[in-house]
This record gives sequence, C-alpha cells and structure tokens, in this order.
Amino acid sequence: MSQLPTKDEILQWISDNPTETAKRDIARAFGIKGAARIDLKRLLKELEEEGHLQKRKKTYRDPEKLPPVAVLQISDPTPDGDLTARPMEWKGDSPEPRVLIIARASDPALGVGDRILARLTETKGDFAYEARLIRRIGTNPRRVLGIFRKTPEGGRILPIDKGDGKEWLVGKAEMGGAREGELVEAEQSGPKGRMGLPRARIVGRLGDPSQPKAVSLIAIHQHGLPHDFPDAVIAEADAMHPAGLDAREDLRDMPLITIDPADARDHDDAVWAHEDDDPKNDGGHVIWVAIADVAQYVRPDTALDAEARKRGNSSYFPDRVVPMLPDRLSGDLCSLHEGVERACLAVRIQIDAHGEKRAHRFTRGLMRSVASLNYHEVQEAQDGNPNEKCAPLMEDVIRPLYAAYDALTQARHRRQPLDLDLPERKIVLSEEGEVQSVNFADRLDAHRLIEDFMILANVAAAEDLIARRSPLLFRVHEEPPKEKLDALRDTAQAAGLTLAKGQVLKTSHLNALLSSAEGTDHDELINLATLRSMTQAYYSPSNFGHFGLALQAYAHFTSPIRRYSDLIVHRALITAHKWGDDGLSPDDIQRLEPTAAHISETERRSMMAERDTTDRYLAAFLSERVGSEFSGRISGIARFGVFVRLDETGADGLIPMRSLGHEYFHFDRDAGHLVGADTGTVISLGDRVVVRLSEAAPVTGGIALELITHQGKSLPQGSGAGRGRRGKPAKRKLARAKKKAAKTDRKVKRRRK
Repeated sequence: MSQLPTKDEILQWISDNPTETAKRDIARAFGIKGAARIDLKRLLKELEEEGHLQKRKKTYRDPEKLPPVAVLQISDPTPDGDLTARPMEWKGDSPEPRVLIIARASDPALGVGDRILARLTETKGDFAYEARLIRRIGTNPRRVLGIFRKTPEGGRILPIDKGDGKEWLVGKAEMGGAREGELVEAEQSGPKGRMGLPRARIVGRLGDPSQPKAVSLIAIHQHGLPHDFPDAVIAEADAMHPAGLDAREDLRDMPLITIDPADARDHDDAVWAHEDDDPKNDGGHVIWVAIADVAQYVRPDTALDAEARKRGNSSYFPDRVVPMLPDRLSGDLCSLHEGVERACLAVRIQIDAHGEKRAHRFTRGLMRSVASLNYHEVQEAQDGNPNEKCAPLMEDVIRPLYAAYDALTQARHRRQPLDLDLPERKIVLSEEGEVQSVNFADRLDAHRLIEDFMILANVAAAEDLIARRSPLLFRVHEEPPKEKLDALRDTAQAAGLTLAKGQVLKTSHLNALLSSAEGTDHDELINLATLRSMTQAYYSPSNFGHFGLALQAYAHFTSPIRRYSDLIVHRALITAHKWGDDGLSPDDIQRLEPTAAHISETERRSMMAERDTTDRYLAAFLSERVGSEFSGRISGIARFGVFVRLDETGADGLIPMRSLGHEYFHFDRDAGHLVGADTGTVISLGDRVVVRLSEAAPVTGGIALELITHQGKSLPQGSGAGRGRRGKPAKRKLARAKKKAAKTDRKVKRRRK
C-alpha cells in the first residue's frame, strides 16, 4: 500500500495485532517507507492527542523494566525483616516494581530512606527484582589492600601500596574472620585511633597473596592505577539526573541495538542499518552509530573531569574492572541499557553498494536501545538459529546490519589494513578467583561487524572535525622504523619467506607476507614478528595518519565511557556543531599536547598491569602441572635463554641458557639464532619444541622450562668442553651453521624468481 492509511485503519490494525503496535510495525504493515514515515508519525501523534492511543515505550521486549544498574531508595522492611527498596526513576504505566535487597555480610547497615546504587536481577515471585548493593550514595569510605597481622587487640593491616606507609588498626569485631598473613581488603570504619592510625574493618579476605584471587589487586597497586574515587567525584556523579529531550534530536523510535560480550557491564555504543532509499545510491546502505553522551555529565573544570583525565582510561582484568568513571555514570546514566532513554551523540553514515562512505551527519540525540545482545547470540541468529530475543529483530535489524557489513568488507579488502591473526586469550575464573580454564576467544563476523562500524564512525569524526577546523586528538600509528623492518625481514628469511625491500612500505606488503605464512608451521611466528615490528599507537593533536588501519585520519569517538580521548572528541564535536556550552573548554584546547602525552602513558600503564595480571594467572593455572610436558614454538631468543610460547595456553616460558643442552651455545645477534659450540646445532625463531614445565611462580608470573626435543629430535650430546668457553663455537661447526643459512638463502632467492 503506497498511500497513508486512515486513522480508522490504523486503529483497526492495532486492535487486530496487539503485539505489533510500534511505529515501524505499522509502517511495515501498510508499506510506508522513506519520507512517508514522517506523515505516519504525525497521524499517530494526532490519535494520541485525541485520546485514541496511549503511547508506550517502543521496544521488542517488555518495555516496563528497570535497567541492570539503578538508583534505589530503601523502604520499610518486610515482616520477616528483609530490606526492600523502590526505584528512584520509574516511568512505566504499571505500578513501580518491588525490589528485594540481597545483603552480603560485608555490606554496611542500611536504613529506611537511604539511597543506594545497586545491580538488579529479575526474579519471579513476590518481588520483581533482587538487588545487590554496589554502594550507598553519598558515602565513599577510603579503602586499603594489605597483609593482615594479628594482635591481642584485634589486628593491623600493612598496606602493600608502596606509597602508603601507615598501618591500619582493626578491632576484634571488625576482623571479618581474617587470618594471620592473609591479603585483605578493608575500608575505613572510624577516625584515627591511638598512635594516630586509622581504624578499618575488613570487607574482603583474599587469602594467600600468591593465590589467583589477589593477582589483579596486586597489579593495580603495583602499577599505581587509581582505583578509589575521591568523595567530590562521587558526590558529583550521584547528583546527576538523566538527560531529557530538550534540544536533542529524537531517535527513540529508531531500533538501535547494543552488541557486546556476554559479560559486559556497560554498553557505550549502539548500531542500526537499513537500505538507502536515495535513488542516487542504488544498493547502498545507511548506518547509524550512537554513542553514550558522556560529555553531558562529565564537564570541563569539574572534579569528575579531573579524575577521568587522571585515569585516562578504564583497565580490564579477568575478575574486575577499574573504571574511568564512577558506577553511577559508567554502569547507569552513560550505559545504553535496553529500553531506557539515554543521551547520545550519533552519526548517520551513507555508504554505497561497495562500502565506500558517501556522506555523514552527526547529531546530538536521545535514544532508546531496543535490545542488549551479545556477539554469540547475534551470530547464531544470522546463521539461522535465532533465540527468542533475536527472532523479532531479524527482518528490521540483524539482517540489514550484516548486509551493510558485507559492503564494508569489500571496502576493507580494497583498503588492506594490517590483517594480523593473533587469537585472544580468555581466562575463565571460578567464583573463588581460581583459574578454571584458559581458552582462545572465538573470532566471529559479529565481532568484525562492530569493529568495522566503529572504525567507520571514528573516521567520520576525524574528517568532520578536520573539515570544521576544530582542535582534536587523533589516534596516530606511524609506520615501522627501518631497524624493526630489517629484523622482520631476517625472521621471514629464516622461515623461507620474503618481505619486499626497496619500496615504500604499505600494509598490503605485510599482508602478503602474512598470507604466505598462513597454514604453515611459521604462521604464528610471522604474525608475532610482524606485531613486534609495529610502533605503538598514541594520541596526538597533530595528524600523522594510522598505518595499521591504512587510514589518513583517525580519531577515537566510540568509547567515551572508558577512554578520555573519546570524551575530548565528543566535546570537539559539540563545540564545532554549537550543540551546547559543554564542549571543548579553552583549558582543554590549551592542554591538548600534555593531555595526549598523559593518556598515551596511562594506556601503556594499563596494558602493563593487564599483561602482568595475565602472566600471573597463567603461572597460577600451570603451577599444579609442574613436571608436565608441553608442545610449543620458540618465540624469542636472547643471550640468557630461549623463550617458548606454549600451544595449549599461549603462555610464554623461559628455557635458561644454562640448562640448554650439554654444550655452550653462541648467540648470533645478527642472525637471531643460537649455534652450538660442539655440534653446530642451530636454534632459531619459530622452531618447534617439546618442553617440561620446571617452575611456575604465581607471585611473579615467571614460568621456567626444560627442553626435551627440538624440531622433533633430542639435542645432540656435545662434549661439554664448550660450556666453559665464552668465545666463538668451533670453526667447523660454525661453518656448517653458515652453510645451512646459505642454503635457506638460496631457497628464498628461488622463491623470488
């Protein structure tokens, strides 16, 4: 039907189809497309004003639900003494739901009228939700991590933080069952006691400091990650209220969805796509990317802003997150929860049938996500097995997303960004913090879809601000330096592969190398060596391009909840488009250079803390398997030993030089391999080995190995005479090693032809 239905026809449809009453359902039923949707919206508005319709939230699921994180007010207890609460923000038409508070032993005492931030779980029964306390709003007790020492009066806590030299006093009633020598987490429970020491109560027992549950906390303290929010920051966050429509564009009828890992706690980006109805763009698509409007709440020259800049980014560990913003923002007001109105900055991007961007338009809007989905269920739905959550979304949301993704895939293949294949390790923990398994995460089209959409939005942000001559922070990735490329060429040559020389390096050249290694024994080695040849990306107010993505201009726009750089870009867009007075401040502009340097450093700090934590978890996981044998590949060679990456877990261990065979090994730095002084045995990068685990130290993350076989054979038994010598290996053996290297070189030359 091409013409608009009458009001009676609309009312009859709604009466006959009570479960399909959203505007898009009605539009699809009557064949209304393009600009005619505006007229349909007008008709529905008139019916609402005439009292024939009552507007409800337009979501595919029951709209009258609370978000996963919400502010509650404690109500009167039940006759059984259980605490209940009511939501502070309820806009549903039905009576507000009842919430039961599930208290833990470590929770503070709550009274009627207290406001709390809580994580909610839906239940069936007398209460619609169960709530677990995140914290009481308006309170922010200081916390400490340390070793508990028992005393006749109770105990003391010796902080592990190097910058905190004072001990904390713990009374007998506040010990929480802690034992001598345990790692504990405590919060201040009162003013300073005798000798001027603060009083504390233990809120968490983490057991032996060497055990997995303590690993991430130790890394947080060792690397100096700010993890407690100052009172002023908490107070500012608690005072925030959800943004209204005001001057924003109304995007609430748009079926935007979030797609995240299954265990995600916050959702900062939402997407939607549909066919472009522009006759000049046959086969093209329109992509919408909506991002949480953090700038609405985190404004320049506030305590929130100062703390966010100080942290620079969120840090992620297997058992916890150290967020850049307090829970009230990161888990609530700035998280695009399903069925909840949220402020956003959005970009409408028009691409052609081949995935090339034709145009874009940014807006400041108010949206409502129709579903919070995870990668696996979206991929399952696209593959033909939609669950009950995805089934209603297939026609209007999921299939159009993948259609747009297919077009972007074509553009990506032409652009040739660096195509590394390095599986991501996923450490799975039990509730007690023990490592249950170490897996390699699946890499799905759903992951690539979101990545491509986010890259497209980031490019649009950079181009938009460049065109408007606005200051901003670019994400810069410069091409590899000559010495690193030479090292990569040597590694490739040792593997019988080539990397072209004497031309301007492009990512397509590196991709050709990676492709030639794919499926061979040298696949992982070449991927790792290519990664190591790259420079580290950083932030800068000057644009030097992004080599890895093969892009001329790139800025981070899509994750302002967890990256300060994105908040700066949001503010730049707000100022450039004149959307309000919360854009880039003069101080922001003045400090762009030091801000870029600072957040580049905080990013590196987080990466080191996350890497150290992973190493410790892997060491803890392997500590019960000392003496076991593992297959692996040589991933690094140094004067003091050989590094091996284990196939099963991806953990890196060291074979010390002193335990390598029965002869002295000469380290040839230029060739990047070892040569046996007696037997001439050559040990090179990428060689296959079988090793025995001799030591795994969870406290340090160190893993020591013993070599059993090299390239499927036991090492030849040398005379042992060479072990005491520190000179060059025997001339005959060295000549044999060089002859082997020359043979490899001839193979390379033949391949070049």
